[in-house]
Amino acid sequence: MKSILIVGAGGFIGGFIAAEALRRGFDTYVAVRESTSRRYLSDPRLHFVVLDYDDPLAMSGALAEAAPQGKPWDYIIYNLGATKCANFADFNRINFGYLRNFVGVIAENGLIPPGRFLFMSSLSALGPGDEKGYTPISPDMTPRPDTRYGLSKIKAETYLETHPEIPWTIFRPTGVYGPHEKDYLMMVKSIDRGFDFGVGYRPQMLTFIYVDDLVEAMFQAIDAPATLHKKYIISEDRAYTQAQFRNIVKRALGRRFCIPLKLPLWAAYIASVVAEKYGVLTLKPATLNRDKFKIMKQRNWACSVDDARRDFGFAPAFSLERGIGETVKAYLAEKKRRK
Repeated sequence: MKSILIVGAGGFIGGFIAAEALRRGFDTYVAVRESTSRRYLSDPRLHFVVLDYDDPLAMSGALAEAAPQGKPWDYIIYNLGATKCANFADFNRINFGYLRNFVGVIAENGLIPPGRFLFMSSLSALGPGDEKGYTPISPDMTPRPDTRYGLSKIKAETYLETHPEIPWTIFRPTGVYGPHEKDYLMMVKSIDRGFDFGVGYRPQMLTFIYVDDLVEAMFQAIDAPATLHKKYIISEDRAYTQAQFRNIVKRALGRRFCIPLKLPLWAAYIASVVAEKYGVLTLKPATLNRDKFKIMKQRNWACSVDDARRDFGFAPAFSLERGIGETVKAYLAEKKRRK
């Protein structure tokens, strides 16, 4: 039985990674903070490793104690990260600093995995693509991140690149959606109420990846020799307009009509600043902020997955229509349960 450690297992994607690891017969360890919810980590076969990422010394002791028979895990999937923060400095602390601390600890303790260290980055690490000709974003384009989030991810990627002794592979997924995810769920809820909010008047091409397809790609990549020290964009291999997305959600919800509401960019920017300031005052990360505004402002999220298809046979099984169907089914079941 091969062993795997999933770092950042308590989030939306982490629960799906853990479930798939168990399904595939891995001896599965899940690293979480003391305060992390374990709602989607209820399987009794899971081994919990509680880590304090701000304290390398404590983390060193916890990892050394948890390591299976004192040996490295065969694989590590590093899924830890922050997508929104009340304080923008926390992006650097969590997305870059925690990775640096973790890599230092596993190196010092002889826990570098012999298989693969899969790091979950983001398409935002590359920054804006071609917004005139809408050429798909490719993995080899020069990164130009324009958000604090994207900058923190490219710093983490660069740090790994300076450590060739780590058998890393980097994933840059586009927007990940599915049951339990919260940001896209807000859009589903809005359309369920009869409203679809968009930003800007120029055409916008959107890309998505259903969580099951992302997780399947992870397990394909960690066993493929060609993925060593490579970076991959992970996305369904087509882009959608906002109208196409809206119509797919409408059909899944059984709605005939939805009012499209477009905010001009200047109005969206003001709203993002106000929401961000409120988040700072309440010490709660705001879903809408200046970083998020830059992501919504970006017109071209079309991207190429040719490298992933070539190196490990990446082939998403879920079209947006199928994935939204599953997501809406889970949303409606939860909505009914809460009544």
